[in-house]
Amino acid sequence: MPALMALRKRAQGEKPLAGAKIVGCTHITAQIAVLMETLGALGAQCRWAACNIYSTLNEVAAALAENGFPVFAWKGESEDDFWWCIDRCVNVEGWQPNMILDDGGDLTHWIYKKYPNMFKKIKGIVEESVTGVHRLYQLSKAGKLCVPAMNVNDSVTKQKFDNLYCCRESIREGLKRTTDMMFGGKQVVVCGYGEVGKGCCAALKAMGSIVYVTEIDPICALQA
Repeated sequence: MPALMALRKRAQGEKPLAGAKIVGCTHITAQIAVLMETLGALGAQCRWAACNIYSTLNEVAAALAENGFPVFAWKGESEDDFWWCIDRCVNVEGWQPNMILDDGGDLTHWIYKKYPNMFKKIKGIVEESVTGVHRLYQLSKAGKLCVPAMNVNDSVTKQKFDNLYCCRESIREGLKRTTDMMFGGKQVVVCGYGEVGKGCCAALKAMGSIVYVTEIDPICALQA
């Protein structure tokens, strides 16, 4: 994570995030650990839960906890565990988060529904996923989004780089972890051939899979 490490080296003496109380809900991976450590080095306080019950790396969560970061996550959580972990991030005496870093919108909606007074005091929301952004737009259209929200998902770097190149890495890692099978010769259907679909198809083809694509957009279908 060279950009984060450079930022940490450059700005940790200034503590530009002093006073920030960030509650996050993302995948708990080594990369997120670097992000959390960087936020802490820049002066922020963080509490974190997992946005996915399967993707947590237990050794990373344990290392963060040992270093003093309140992290509530483990691989294979039940649905009840999932919501319990999110609540433990938020419902703490003397803790009032002022920023939300979310992936999927579950944390944002939990605070919105369960702790409306706390939600009104949030200074900003950063949302990464298509699903989470869709839920924010629903709140906005209903006139209930009283907090500024940043739609990271629609940024150029997210769409043109993360969606295309990073998905080539993450789909391979995610499928291998969850299925523990070889993909050579497997027949795989990819629904959609946008930036994410292109990256996923490239990764699956590289593993030797026979890839089929469904697509309703004629231009994307022609590309496929």
